[in-house]
Amino acid sequence: MKSYVIHLIRNAPCEGNLEGRYIGRTESPLAMQSIQELVGLKKEFIYPEAQGFYASPSTRCVDTLKILYPEADPEVILEMAECDFGDWEGRTAQELQQDEKFRAWMEEGGQNAPPNGESGAVFLQRVLSGFEMLVQNMMSKGETSAVLVTHGGVIMGILSAYGLPRANFYDWMCESGCGYSMRITPGLWMRSHVAEVFETLPRGEEGESPDHLVVDLAREAADRAYGKREEE
Repeated sequence: MKSYVIHLIRNAPCEGNLEGRYIGRTESPLAMQSIQELVGLKKEFIYPEAQGFYASPSTRCVDTLKILYPEADPEVILEMAECDFGDWEGRTAQELQQDEKFRAWMEEGGQNAPPNGESGAVFLQRVLSGFEMLVQNMMSKGETSAVLVTHGGVIMGILSAYGLPRANFYDWMCESGCGYSMRITPGLWMRSHVAEVFETLPRGEEGESPDHLVVDLAREAADRAYGKREEE
């Protein structure tokens, strides 16, 4: 049965990220330290080949993808943008400590919208709409593999909504330059909107991976859902 594989990779940090600033829609260049670390990952580990390449509209995501895949001409998906932090864009938590609205936002888990920003629910709805559109486009074009470079929160939102095994939002956190591979089977996707998360990224020649969240539980859940497969 034909399936579609999407490799989700988290962007390298920009200057603002390393300074602890809320960088959502604000453009901030990749930090030199981040570029060096990303190049190091690329030398030490293997990133998968793909037919299609997609990225968040943020420069830091497009630049991350181009470092990992220099020959790629990525298609930008607006819905894969980071959350809009509104009036708090570019500021640090320390700078906002005296803001009552910020303190309340933190206590509520960041789900309500910052002033002139985007709530957690609106953010997630946008991201999921964009992801479903991406899957539909892949199926329409017969594109069986794709790389999507986007933000950590976007990846966590996608996998908490569609990933097998079922896991909470923060359980899908991964390091910059790392991520997950998910396999979409059309029948199961159309029926239940779920996908098997089968591997962490990137991988070494002997199968080793950087020290980040491993998805052994995903393989076990997939085996239960689909039946055990031969190793690829």
